[in-house]
Amino acid sequence: MSKQPTEYSRSPAPFAFFIILSLVFIVLALLNYPNPIALLYGLLAAVSLFPLSATVAINQEWEEAIILRFGKFQRLVGPGFFFKWPYIETFLKQDKRIITLDIQRQEVMTKDNISVTVDAVVFVKVVNTKDSIVNIQNVWDSVMKYAQTTMRDVVGEIELDELLARRDEVAEKIANIVDRETRDWGVDITSVNLQTVELPEDMKRVIARQAEAEREKRAVIIKSEGELTAAENLERAVQKMSNRAMYLRTLSSLEDISFDQSNTIVFAVPMDIVKGEVIGLSAFAEANKAVKTTQKSKDKKSQ
Repeated sequence: MSKQPTEYSRSPAPFAFFIILSLVFIVLALLNYPNPIALLYGLLAAVSLFPLSATVAINQEWEEAIILRFGKFQRLVGPGFFFKWPYIETFLKQDKRIITLDIQRQEVMTKDNISVTVDAVVFVKVVNTKDSIVNIQNVWDSVMKYAQTTMRDVVGEIELDELLARRDEVAEKIANIVDRETRDWGVDITSVNLQTVELPEDMKRVIARQAEAEREKRAVIIKSEGELTAAENLERAVQKMSNRAMYLRTLSSLEDISFDQSNTIVFAVPMDIVKGEVIGLSAFAEANKAVKTTQKSKDKKSQ
């Protein structure tokens, strides 16, 4: 966990110590004046002021520092002025802002043996200044190298279709692994984004053909479903309409398309529409034929 500002040590003891030490030598010099030793006290008073500048340091708003006394961690200091003992204490600063790390392009073999080129960007932030300085030599370079290795491992465990369709989930998996493994380094992996997944040219052509075939498949299915729906609707319409109604509908359609006299219309009429008329005409023809036969017989007999 990161330190809160209330836990920072801002004691001005080093600065006050050298001020008081200089004042003490000045008083001793005044008390021993005009003794020759007073000159020595005066020099010591001046020398006591020299380390004053080394007791004060400044952190920017986004910086945090650790104080090492004789090489051992002593305390944490935050933004603004802070004081330290010169010569025996040193400090190391750390940037607390979110840092962007670019992972270079890597050629990775997916689970289905397809070579792809992948790159990513990692957003990382220091949450524990002490751990980020004490536990790791170069935290930013180490995080980038570990994220690079993890990206290769994760991409190598999935197939190409899964990589292309679930890029966000793959990036989140990489972020979780890196965050878990770098927890002792005092950093927090904010997010990982896969920027580019580049395929070989031959694989791009294969995917394009696959997508085109998929679109044609959907088009055929949609068209067949439309024809099925139209056939069902026509079937219900036919069941509700009588033969004469169908005949009138046909005549109405002919009237609609007959405005342009240059058109030649060829149409087929179902037999069940004119079934009654055909039967009637056939009966009429048979009766007329019988009458003519009877008339000829009578004419022969009369002769």
